[in-house]
Amino acid sequence: MFISSIGSGSPSSGALVPGSVLSGPLLAQVQKSLGLTPNMTKVMANSPVLLKGYLALSGALPAGVREQLAIATAEYNGCEYCLSAHTYIRANIAKVDSGELELARRAGASDSHTAALLALSDAIVRGRGAVDDGAVQAARDAGVTDAEIGEVVGHVALNVLTNYFNVLAGVENDWPVITPHLHVA
Repeated sequence: MFISSIGSGSPSSGALVPGSVLSGPLLAQVQKSLGLTPNMTKVMANSPVLLKGYLALSGALPAGVREQLAIATAEYNGCEYCLSAHTYIRANIAKVDSGELELARRAGASDSHTAALLALSDAIVRGRGAVDDGAVQAARDAGVTDAEIGEVVGHVALNVLTNYFNVLAGVENDWPVITPHLHVA
């Protein structure tokens, strides 16, 4: 865990260090959009630049698709925090049924356009950016635009950032726990 000076010394507590006052308006933005301020954003607030970048990238693609992409990436990367958060948001705020949530964990969707976005995202994540032309062409054949391809890449980067950040920082999971399949015995 790389953050050792948060609050009472517990890096996962979500408490702020004194120098994070610049993040106040950013945290207010999170509170307004979600109705709560998750521990991850509280810990990110120790670096206002990080929190601002995270929030700026969070607007690409429609909200439901963003959540499905986040679930698929968190599942692949084994990030319990992100998998739990995005599953909760998708189920309780976006009101998506459990079957669709389970499909997202496997980078799938019942909607063909969303399925194409998820397949491309999965190829990007698994290939660490090296994607064969066939995967990109399959997305285009399904109606995915060049703008959406760029937004998927941005969203993959955002999700990898939050997955790695939460794992490295040991952020305490303040969501109902969803364990990644790769960690289920």
